[in-house]
Formats: sequence, C-alpha cells, structure tokens
Amino acid sequence: MTPYSQDLRERAIAALEAGETQAEVAARFGIHKSTVEKWWYRWQATGSCAALPHTSGPERTLQAGQSFIRAEVKKHPDATLAELCEQVAKVKGLNASPSMMCRELQLLELPRKKSRFTTASKTHRA
Repeated sequence: MTPYSQDLRERAIAALEAGETQAEVAARFGIHKSTVEKWWYRWQATGSCAALPHTSGPERTLQAGQSFIRAEVKKHPDATLAELCEQVAKVKGLNASPSMMCRELQLLELPRKKSRFTTASKTHRA
C-alpha cells in the first residue's frame, strides 16, 4: 500500500481550514473520512500531515539466538521442534513455541523435517 501524496494531504488540510467538513473533504478528494480525520488530528498536534515513516515491527524473539539455533541443528539434525525449543529456553533463556521455532528455521533456511536415515529419537513410538 502506498501512502497518499503530500500534495493531496495538504489540499485536504487547506479545505478543512477553509471551513469544509471532514465528510465534504473526504467526498471531494475520494478518500475515507477517517483518513481525513487522522490527517487533521496530526496537523493540529504536530503542524504536519506528512506520512509517518514505515517501521519494520518488533524484533523477532529468536533472533538473538539464531547462531545457537544454527549450531544446534548442525549438532542434532534429528531434533524435533519441541526439543529445539527446550534447548533454546535452557541455554539462551528464550521461550518459543514449536510454530515460532518452525518460522525461525524457515527464515534461517534450515531443514525442519527429520531425516529418515538417522536413528529414531527417544520419543518415537512404533
């Protein structure tokens, strides 16, 4: 999604300052009323209606332990996701669910499936 142009934002604010209602401005410029409202509140609070910078979001929980995860997968390629989670929690103090560990392994481009050619883990049942 691309932000609205600065020119459009400024024209909308100018129309509001000229006395048009938010609904009228929204209809005139083909934007949603809540968008006009947000621009107006930001303009009143900061004197700017410019788009806010994009943030990348919160840091991944397991990012701090990625070198440890790589080493663990290399040492124990047959470990389950739950076993990896236990090791990371025990050694690094990072709590993670198996689904979170699976996503981290995907990001690190590490294998997620057990090898069929290694000995079975102790939790395997016949």
